[in-house]
This record gives sequence, structure tokens and C-alpha cells, in this order.
Amino acid sequence: MNSAMFAKDIYAGRRQRLKQQVGKGLILLMGNEESSMNYRDNLYPFRQDSSFLYFFGMDKPGLAALIDADNDKDIVFGDDLTMDQIVWTGPQPSLAEQAAPAGVTETMPYAELGKRLAPAIAGGRTIHYLPPYRPENLLKLSEWLGIAPSAVKGGVSVGLIKAIVAQRSIKSAEEIVQIEEAVNTTAAMHLAAIKGAKAGMTEAQLAGGLQGIAISGGGNLAFPTILTVNGQVLHNHYGPTVMREGRLAICDSGAENAMHYAGDMTRTFPVGKKFTTLQREMYDIVLSSQQAAVDALRPGILFRDVHALAAEKLVEGLKAAGVMKGDPKEAVAAGAHTAVFQCGLGHMMGLDVHDMEDLGEEYVGYTDTLKKSKEFGWKSLRLARALEPGFVVTIEPGLYFIPELMDQYRAEKKYMDFINYDKLNALRDFGGIRIEEDLLVTDSGSRLLGKPLAKTATEIELLRS
Repeated sequence: MNSAMFAKDIYAGRRQRLKQQVGKGLILLMGNEESSMNYRDNLYPFRQDSSFLYFFGMDKPGLAALIDADNDKDIVFGDDLTMDQIVWTGPQPSLAEQAAPAGVTETMPYAELGKRLAPAIAGGRTIHYLPPYRPENLLKLSEWLGIAPSAVKGGVSVGLIKAIVAQRSIKSAEEIVQIEEAVNTTAAMHLAAIKGAKAGMTEAQLAGGLQGIAISGGGNLAFPTILTVNGQVLHNHYGPTVMREGRLAICDSGAENAMHYAGDMTRTFPVGKKFTTLQREMYDIVLSSQQAAVDALRPGILFRDVHALAAEKLVEGLKAAGVMKGDPKEAVAAGAHTAVFQCGLGHMMGLDVHDMEDLGEEYVGYTDTLKKSKEFGWKSLRLARALEPGFVVTIEPGLYFIPELMDQYRAEKKYMDFINYDKLNALRDFGGIRIEEDLLVTDSGSRLLGKPLAKTATEIELLRS
């Protein structure tokens, strides 16, 4: 269990604001349990629920909490260790001792939670809960609420979701310190990848060392590392593929620090010492798009519009290279950019690398009036809403030359006014490129989080030499 926490008044203040935002009823926040890999006592690394961490800071399995908005009361439920458990774990602080730093003075055994909920439900009180993403929590909710597991999702509290999103979206100064720590560890991972790549290595050999850096930084990986020489596949995790001279390697990796705040960066670099002329040309197109998107960040701008700007810059660069044609704005409006840029520009980041994604993208990245597109490419945009000071976002444009997609678009004669298919086809074995950084939206623009990491092609080559 990690004991790193903020000051107790921070957690108490967050819960007080939550009570005010939700208004009335019981707010049930469920922590996570440990989960077995292949037999009961062989466990996956424990990861606490992020919303539970945000409001209680207690990084221990087997916890849940009730926040009583009607009676201004907070109760944490859990069990102290038995002697049989202490034999294996050593002595641990009691539940009451763990709850005290979060400003909680009332604790109860876990079995009491269902007994507390039963009369509240019978009395018609509202039970606010979040969508469960762990099956064991879904089954507990089903039992406590007396409804079928299939009905649990339909009873989630949209009011609670919106209240939590409103709080967690705006990062405090204390949170930014934690995020920057995670980003700096992430940068160290990427520096090791750029410097350490050698022809003849497998992707796994290079990726394996990155987790050690994350753990040494006090936490672990924020997500499974993506490291591949087949960068046209967006989420291609490392494997036994041997890296060869002349290929580009994409590393998309991030560290989570001791308090579980995330970093998320991507760098693309040659397996050899230098980019080829074509690789540098494509790389500079992505870099120009990434910088234009960063420069556009400011309060009030729709992130959807920043995404469109980045896509336009990609089209401009490809037009200069002869791969695309026509007006870039018209090309993006028509969807022609999706031939090479199929995903979203970025996402919120915080306690989750895709922050609050378990609560629903429609609440985190969209609004009641700004709805998510169902169109290919655009539907992958996790964040579209207007930016606010305190948001932490990633900016990650890319070029992905996917042979199967090229062939389908060409066969369907899609975007003929904007794509030179012969030129595009010549890139079918190119792979992909993407560049990603983490930024804080400020009152007047944005600020790069963490120490700067080599980003231009020349800077990357210097590290490779």
C-alpha cells in the first residue's frame, strides 16, 4: 500500500464540494479489490479506483465509502488485517489510522456497508453511484441494491458523474506538482528508449527497461507500453519483432507516480542513426502539426477545433509532398484526413492517463449540447469541449499509413478530390509517426509540463549518434 497523500483538508474540501454539488442522498464510492492472475494468491499489481483516491486518498484494497449529503457525514468501510494476513504482509496501520489523514473519523467493517444501505433504500433515499468497471463491484452493487447485474448500469447517477468531472477536470497546484513528477519520469523513459534502440534488438528488449525506470520513479507504468516498428497500427504493443535499420520506431509510454498521477508521451525515432530523407519529411509534417496545436491551446477554444487545425496542418504538409491536394480545410471538413490520421488529437490526463474515461467520454470530453460524432476518425476524439484553465491535456497528432485502409478508400473512390492515391500507395510500407506532449491550460494559453525532451528530427538524431 502506498501511503503518499495530500493534506487532510484537501480531501475534506473535495468531499464537501461534492456534497454541495450532488445536493442530497447517499454517495457511494467504491474502491477496488486485489485481482488474481492465474490462482488466488498470485495477484496483479493493485490499482485503487481513481475517484476513490481523489476523495479519500487511501491506497488500499477492499475499501468503500459513503458520503452522506443530507447529514454531512463521511464513513469509510473496510477490514483490519487478521493475524493470518499479518504473517504474510507484516503489520499495517488500522483502518481508522489510515482514514485519519483523509479527514475521516468514522470507519466500519466492510460487511456493515450493505446493512447501512438497506434501510436507506427502503426509506426511499437516493443512492448515487458511479458506473462500475470491475465485475466484482458490479456484483456487489447488484446485491446491495437488490437489482439484476444487467440493471446496475441503468441506475448510475449522472448527477454524481457530472459533479466529479467538474472537480477532477480542474487540476490544483498540488496535483500539477504530482503530474509533472510523473511526466519527468516519463521523459526519462523516452530518453532511454531513444538512446538505447539498436538494430537487431526486439521491441520487447527495448521496452522492458522502460518499466524499470517507471518503478524506480516511485510508481509504475501508467498504461502498457506501446513500442513498435509497425507504427501504422495505433496501439501496437511491443513484441518479439526485431527492429531493423531503416525503420522508424514509435514509443508511446508513460509513468504513474507514487500518488497515481500519470504522464503520457510519444516519440518517434529511427532505428538507425539518421532519418531517411522521406522519414524526415514526414516527421517534420507531424512536428509542424503538433506545434500548431500546442500554440492554439487557450481557455475557451473548443478542443475539437484544435483537432481540426492539427488535421489541416497534416494535410498542408502532405499536399506539399504531393500526397494530398485541394484546400486543406475542405479536405478535413470532408473527412479526407482520416486516410492518414484516424484517431483523436489528445485527451484529458490526471489520475487516469485517459482521465475519468470510466465515467463516460460524453461527460468528460463533451457536453449536453456538444455531442460526439459517429463518423470514422472523428468518433475517436475523446475530448471536444471548450478548454478551461486547469485542464491537463495531451497533444498527439500523427500520420498512419495503413495499407488496408488505403486500399479500401481507393476501391470506394473516396476523397478523390483530395488524395493522390498513387503517391499515397508509395507510402504503404512506411509505418507511422506520432509526437505527444502533456500540457496545462493556463489563463492565457498553455504550459508544457515537465522537462522538455528532444522533439525535432535534429535533436532526435543527436541522441541517436
